[in-house]
Amino acid sequence: MQEKGTISIHTENIFPIIKKFLYSDNEIFLRELVSNAVDATQKIKRLASLGQYNGELGNLQVEVALDIDNKTITISDNGLGMTADEIKKYINQIAFSGATEFVEKFKEAKDANEIIGRFGLGFYSAFMVANIVEINTLSYQDGSEPAHWTCDGSTSFEINEGTRTTRGTDIILHINDESEEFLSRPRLQEILDKYAKFLPVPIKFGVTDEQEPDGEDEEGKPKYKSVEVDNIINDTNPIWTKSPNELKDEDYLNFYKELYPYSEDPLFWIHLNVDYPFNLTGVLYFPKLKNDYEFQRNKIKLYSRQVFITDEVKDIVPEFLMLLHGVIDSPDIPLNVSRSFLQADSNVKKINSYITKKVADKLADLFKADRKAYEDKWSDIGLFVKYGFLSDDKFYEKAKDFVLLTNTAKETFTLNEYKEKVEPAQTGNDGQLVYIYTNDPDKQDAFIQSANRKGYDVLLMNSPIDNHFVSHLEQKLEKTSMKRVDADVADKLIKKDDAPAHILNDEQSASVKTIFDSAINKPAFKVELESLSPEELPVTVTMDEFMRRMKEMAAMGGGGGMSFYGQMPDNYKVVVNANHKLITRILGEENADTQAQLAKQAFDLALLSQGLLTGADLTEFVNRSVNLI
Repeated sequence: MQEKGTISIHTENIFPIIKKFLYSDNEIFLRELVSNAVDATQKIKRLASLGQYNGELGNLQVEVALDIDNKTITISDNGLGMTADEIKKYINQIAFSGATEFVEKFKEAKDANEIIGRFGLGFYSAFMVANIVEINTLSYQDGSEPAHWTCDGSTSFEINEGTRTTRGTDIILHINDESEEFLSRPRLQEILDKYAKFLPVPIKFGVTDEQEPDGEDEEGKPKYKSVEVDNIINDTNPIWTKSPNELKDEDYLNFYKELYPYSEDPLFWIHLNVDYPFNLTGVLYFPKLKNDYEFQRNKIKLYSRQVFITDEVKDIVPEFLMLLHGVIDSPDIPLNVSRSFLQADSNVKKINSYITKKVADKLADLFKADRKAYEDKWSDIGLFVKYGFLSDDKFYEKAKDFVLLTNTAKETFTLNEYKEKVEPAQTGNDGQLVYIYTNDPDKQDAFIQSANRKGYDVLLMNSPIDNHFVSHLEQKLEKTSMKRVDADVADKLIKKDDAPAHILNDEQSASVKTIFDSAINKPAFKVELESLSPEELPVTVTMDEFMRRMKEMAAMGGGGGMSFYGQMPDNYKVVVNANHKLITRILGEENADTQAQLAKQAFDLALLSQGLLTGADLTEFVNRSVNLI
């Protein structure tokens, strides 16, 4: 039997297009061919279970063999096999109507996956790395004869009688000069570890003619010997394919270490398993973050029937859960999936919503079951919960019951609990409830102590997203505003009618303002006199809450009108405590220079407490302090 022919694609340009366009993704050739071999193997097993194949199944597996000397990679299976007619049908007739449609559409494709998926080019990815591809195959069907197909990367092919004596298929790739990187055991092992680590059929990886060091010769030069490597490289039953009641905590932890060998143990995990209205299995882990700033994305791996697809799962997993680690497997997502598919597919949207619900339910269960354990984990999971709280309304509806607020005394509260705690003391005479917070308790300690003296509680808001979280709380909580503890003096953070009496008359007040305006002499600092407790500092420097928050959001890259605030100069309020004895002393000084020195010293102390005194101003302050002493 010998037959020559032309592949039915009506163009001479198909292979150059494949090679050139897909060149950057050429490693996926191995994924495609191994996946095809796995499919063929699973199909023969299925036929046997249905009674449509009565022969011996044998040891079902796929074998990848690297022959370094002959520059070949062979992918073998003992699956269905093919007849010569089936080769003509499935190999020679590419699944699209013609070159014109292909050339028009491939220009729009964003990546190799999209072009392969759209045109059924999985097998033809072999020509990205090979200048000759051979198929040796024998069909499972009774009376079938072995067939041999060969093609040199042009549209011509030959079919001859094959040499295979057992059921299955060998795909033999003669690697081209540009792709010799794949004639390396470590390189192929890397690709197989990436794409085939959890395939449902055993994958055997063999290497012949690899050279390993073998001592030295008589002249002291290194000698090498040929070795053969032959081992199964995959776990055919990873934990996400099992029922949760089959598994122990140890199984989940061991699998996590297999995926992320150098990571600390996760805090907890969620086993996903749903078959309607879509199919989805997987395990998602909440990692222990070493610090709040360690945003490790792309740690969730997406599989389709245990074949690795991608670790860019942005459209499948909600944005706020991109910090999770783990595995998702869905046969409803095609192997060659494109970003545009993920963004448009209805199943993907359902999966996204399902994952959000499962995570929310898991967190709610943990909170109810053992609040103390949940609180202990809050420093690690708080970032996830707050991110979801402010970015996903469905998650918010559940999370509002288990999001925690922590104060400077390290006490934790739910939203309802905190409202009950502070409502009596922190509701202003305008009916507005004020939550006071700090983002830097060390730097803002003086302000915190002042607030505490007033009987106010101060929340700790120092994670990377708390600036946005604070704003979101204001939107969600009725008649509640958020003020950073240094947004004003403690007496002015909440509108009350209990301000102490002003001990200065109008003339004295005007004199004090003149002294401070002259001593400071900086347009960005506006002096105001307030009636405060004599225990408060003589001078306090603050920035308006709204303006500071807008500027911080602009600095973090906030869009819209944020850039306008980012360009505005900093403006501060200098609050002079008219009831402090230092102010009385300044007024009592007859020497104007001494008045100015004391005013400047009090102002610089206020700047120092805010971290705003630097450079020459700091040096001047130190020298002045020495002179005053």
